[in-house]
Parts: sequence; C-alpha cells; structure tokens
Amino acid sequence: MGWVITQPSWFNFLSFKITMLVKSTTRHVRIYTAEVKNNELVPSDKVLTLDIDPDNEFNWEDDALQKVYRKFDDLVEANSGQELSEYNLRLIGSDLEHFIRSLLQKGEITYNLGSRVRNYSMGLPKLDSPETEGKYR
Repeated sequence: MGWVITQPSWFNFLSFKITMLVKSTTRHVRIYTAEVKNNELVPSDKVLTLDIDPDNEFNWEDDALQKVYRKFDDLVEANSGQELSEYNLRLIGSDLEHFIRSLLQKGEITYNLGSRVRNYSMGLPKLDSPETEGKYR
C-alpha cells in the first residue's frame, strides 16, 4: 500500500537515541524507526514509518486503511513510556496483524486475487451460500 510516516506525540516512548534502524516486519506490517528520503530508509529518533501490505495481498478501501492507521496510533500511544525496542515494535506489529485479520473476517478487506502472492495467509476466502449463510461466524 505504500509508506505511511507518522510522528507520534508520545516520543517519550524513545528512551534512547536511535543510531541504527530498529524494525519489526510481519507478513503484512512493517514498522521502521526511520524516514523515507530519496526512496531510502534513514534512521530517525522522531518518526516511525509504517508499511502496510507491501505485497498487495489485499484489496483495500480507504476507510479500512484509515482504521489500520488509527489502530497503529492507538497501539503506539499505549506504549508511551516503554523502551523502543525490536521486541516492543514486534508486539505492535503482531497486534496490527490480528487487526488486519479481523478486517478480513468482517469483509472490510478482501484478498487481491490478482496479486503475485496468493497463499491465503490469513485463512481461505469465505463465500456464503444459502446452505452456509450465517453458520460459521
């Protein structure tokens, strides 16, 4: 989906100066302590950069994407005062993965069948039929 750069208001989360890139990468969420400059990641102690669904595995409506950004902001805010470490970023990334799965299960996003990646990493697509409608929720 592309890069989203956020400058959180909580930056007492950072208890040390970042001299190297700290990151968390999951299948659908990548978080970096960096800014994108000239198409490269430059370590930063002021911003987090969020990359959602880098392989375009899902079809996204803007509303669903905004929900992910808001959830990210909420998770970061909830970690205010914690050390900024790969472990803590992984917790945030993992929570975002679960949130994205919930969006898929609710039908707010769908698999992109034209994507080069079609492994249904969050479960097989669910199609309602008259026989199964409402039985598996």
